[in-house]
Amino acid sequence: MAVKFCCCYAKLGNIAEAAIMAGCERDDALVWGINVLRKKKYCRLTSELRLLFSAEAKSQVMSGLERLAFGDARDAALLVVGDEPPNEEELKKLDLYNVSEIKRVKGGGVEVKLFDRQKALEKMMEYAGSADQRAAAKSLLNALAGADNDDV
Repeated sequence: MAVKFCCCYAKLGNIAEAAIMAGCERDDALVWGINVLRKKKYCRLTSELRLLFSAEAKSQVMSGLERLAFGDARDAALLVVGDEPPNEEELKKLDLYNVSEIKRVKGGGVEVKLFDRQKALEKMMEYAGSADQRAAAKSLLNALAGADNDDV
């Protein structure tokens, strides 16, 4: 669980969210994550993973787009269908990553807008296409140089 936390934290940069994704309970996530990072081997692992992930910054963008495109919106729906607005403790437990806007409407209702999944998928396709183009360009350069390996 600690290794999964390190991977999630290296990508997200949010201790509590990474701990939850690793399987920790929401109420204990922040403290548990901090305790994991206090251990040298996990702190070192996180640093090494961050270096790997930062080498390809688009992976973080892609991770966010994946959450927008495929993320769960049930917690956002709870804001709309509930009889009363959630209190602060309940709000802390909700995953509202996909929410772009929340506002009260006249008459006492709540309007929740979500990020556009279609746009997130389109952006994911753009990134995938640019990665394919880079690979194709590298392959072409190798062929032109007569290289048999990927040292170009």
